[in-house]
Order: sequence, then C-alpha cells, then structure tokens
Amino acid sequence: MTQLDPIDTIATKAFEGYVVRKDLVRKFKGQYPVPTYVAEFLLGRYCASVDEDEIAEGLKIVERQLSEKTVRAGEHELFKARAKEKGHVKLIDIITARLDAATDEFLATLPSLQLKDVRIAPQLVHANERMLTGGFYAELEIAYDPTIAKEKNGRPFGIESLREIQLSKREILPTLYAGRDAFATEEWKHFLIRSVGLEPEKLTPRARDMVLLRTAKQINSFSGGASAFFSSAGFGIVSAYSNCAYGRK
Repeated sequence: MTQLDPIDTIATKAFEGYVVRKDLVRKFKGQYPVPTYVAEFLLGRYCASVDEDEIAEGLKIVERQLSEKTVRAGEHELFKARAKEKGHVKLIDIITARLDAATDEFLATLPSLQLKDVRIAPQLVHANERMLTGGFYAELEIAYDPTIAKEKNGRPFGIESLREIQLSKREILPTLYAGRDAFATEEWKHFLIRSVGLEPEKLTPRARDMVLLRTAKQINSFSGGASAFFSSAGFGIVSAYSNCAYGRK
C-alpha cells in the first residue's frame, strides 16, 4: 500500500477526485495506441481515491476501457465490421471535423478507423468547436447505417455521441482557489512542483524557485518525476487553465 506524505494527504483532501497516483499511470504507459494523458484522464475518473479497493476496481474499468476502445495497428477493419454487425461501436480516438461545402454538411475524421467522411450533427460540432481547430481525443460512439451504405456516395458511419478527453475548463479556477486554502505557502509551492513531475525535497530552494518561475510561463514543458503521486489537480487544473490563457491546444 502506498504511503502518503503530508503534501499528498492535503492534496487528496483538497482536490478530491483530481489526484491520481503516478505508479498507476506507469501501468498503462506505452501499452495502448493513445497518448499517456488519455490513460491519466481515465484514471482520474475511476481511480482518484486513496482507498485501495476503489483503486483496484477502477483499474479494472480503465483496463477494460482501453483494451476494448482503442484501435491497434491493423484493427481498423475489425472495428468497422463490429459497427456493421452491431449497428454501433465505441472507441477512443482523436476527432477532427470540417465543413463539406459541396453538401453543406459537417464531416468528421477518425484516423484510427481511417475514415474521413463520418457524419456528425452540427450541434455536436458547435458544442465542441475545437474539433475544427486541430481536434481532440474523445470517447466516441459510432453508428453504422446499412441503408445509407447502399446509397450512391453514401456515408454509413456517423457520430452518435462523444465525450471529450482532457480539454481545458474555464470554470476550474474556483476549485483551484478553494483547494489552495488548505495549503500553507511552502506546502503549496511544493505541491505545484510535484504536480508537474518533480520532487521538491530533492531540489535546492533556488532550484524550486526557478521551477516555479518556468512553470508559470509554460507549465506543459514538464513531465516525469520521482514522486509516488501524479497530481491531476496540478497538471489537469493548472495546466488546463494555462492552455486557455496562452492559447495552446
């Protein structure tokens, strides 16, 4: 059982539901054809707890989600066949969209399935406009319509629903402010450094100040670290807001 140090203990209480153990992230790194932050996102949803039984159950869910919904090399036709057989299929993929001026319709691209002409409702596009500016990873439900497939130039695949993964949240600052009150100033500094993957106790005071200064400018430049915990509160809240502030994707 992982032992929590004082900073971890404060963080798990102040940011309940946002703090994820780093050793859990390592279990999935490189095992599935999605970026590590996708696994971090799922771990944050199902394993943001200090209860070992809850974490164990959450790990099973994350493992199942990644094994069933990610498309490995050479499996794209298998997923499309499943969609045809069952009428729908669920997957995790990066989604982009474009307006097809010839038909006055939005079309989505799903690289894992090698599809560039997936039907998508305008409401979904306007509710998630980032798919028009580079795209994002999402949990997707893809429907298959055999009637449309028989039409000339038919597009049988369509996006039924999506749930975005790891997008910036404008409303997160109140949560950050509330959690900050639980920390003394030095504890907060240590927490911020740890949340970007570095161990503050192994740094000199000057080095810690330099890390904080650089982090304030570009928090996303840091990764890795030796701490037993990866904090989504720092890298999922602070980082998400910095993305919004600096206009990063």
